[in-house]
Amino acid sequence: MAAPLTTCIRQIERTHSPQILQKLKHVRGTLTWSCLVQILRNASYATIRLRKQEQRKNQIFQYAGEDAKGADRIYVWGNATTGALGIKTYLRPKRYGQHEILTQKKPARLRFMDVHKFKVLDVACGYGFTVFAVKSNTGHKILGCGINSDSQIGFHEEPKNSGRILEYIIQPAVIDLPQNDPATLRLKQVACGRAHTLILTEKHGVFSLGNNAYGQCGRGIVEGEIFSKKSSIYKIPSLPENITKVVCGQDHSFFLTETGEVYSCGLGADGQTGLGHYKATGIPSHVVGDIRGEKIIDIASAADCVLAISEKGDLFGWGNSEYSQLSVVTDATQVHTSRHLPFEKLGKIVKACAGGSICGILNDQGQVFVWGFGILGKGPNLEMADFPREIPPTLFGRNELQTDTKVVDINCGLSFYAALTVKEEC
Repeated sequence: MAAPLTTCIRQIERTHSPQILQKLKHVRGTLTWSCLVQILRNASYATIRLRKQEQRKNQIFQYAGEDAKGADRIYVWGNATTGALGIKTYLRPKRYGQHEILTQKKPARLRFMDVHKFKVLDVACGYGFTVFAVKSNTGHKILGCGINSDSQIGFHEEPKNSGRILEYIIQPAVIDLPQNDPATLRLKQVACGRAHTLILTEKHGVFSLGNNAYGQCGRGIVEGEIFSKKSSIYKIPSLPENITKVVCGQDHSFFLTETGEVYSCGLGADGQTGLGHYKATGIPSHVVGDIRGEKIIDIASAADCVLAISEKGDLFGWGNSEYSQLSVVTDATQVHTSRHLPFEKLGKIVKACAGGSICGILNDQGQVFVWGFGILGKGPNLEMADFPREIPPTLFGRNELQTDTKVVDINCGLSFYAALTVKEEC
């Protein structure tokens, strides 16, 4: 046996595991370099397996109880082409040869918030953009990502003083609000429309930014105004101080007060502002009709149809009715005045949602009812309904073993529904 090989074997005998020594004992007299390499390779795999087994033995598992609360995390999915998901590497892969991710089909964790230690207070999605209200060690902030064609997520110049204004933001960036003392800013809620954003604060009123072609930002309409690459953010002056919620439809806005009054502005072509006309207006005004005198506690509008819920659990609607959303009270396809919808037999309504052609309501017993046109959630045989139809509770997980399972919240986009159960299953 060559001297270098003998020296190598002696070194192995001093430093390696019993598995290697056992193999060397049987083949030492006829050992070659290739044989030694194979022995070391196989033994290395065995050593790795043993180490992993030891690590698993030493692991400590902590099981969460039924009442345990999970940590706050933000997950995103859907169309990633505009940067609205906020994950930079989807559009700019880190490694050479990696492909862009244009569609995320299942929830992915947005680690940007964890890395920067932001606690997310609220989040809203527009058409290709996302806005976050967050809390950090230095105070409350507004972040935005996605398409910025109409300055709906602010003014972003990169590099600074270069004149290069970004129309796409692929990871969350700070939107600077006009504040004398930013440290005192306290955010309550954000809402997004097709291309405009509303920001509700605790003591500084409501701010708006983005497209105002129809007055949806609560300011005067300027014919031919250009909205791209603008740094202006508007504080809406003509609103009461007790605003508790803001809602954006496609090109219109709602403001709900603590006393249950509803103000609106923006595009009214389908009657969606509920002001008794079909005009566009930039001055927030009282919604008229059957909701007058009622204390409204919630409003829903993702497109051009609007639903509102009163404190008593009654439902009101106005706006677009081309898909029979409001056909229980009128044959008109555009309704400019709020109307009471006679759904008392369905129980006390606690939540409503209104999409492009679909509507849904949730009562205090956890029952979900849907109507309109499209994929309504009751299978392929139901595409059109002019009166609310109940979705079977079994589809939400209720059965003989889980009789207490019920829905506690619902929402919708233009053409899809989402429901949250008492077990926090979506």
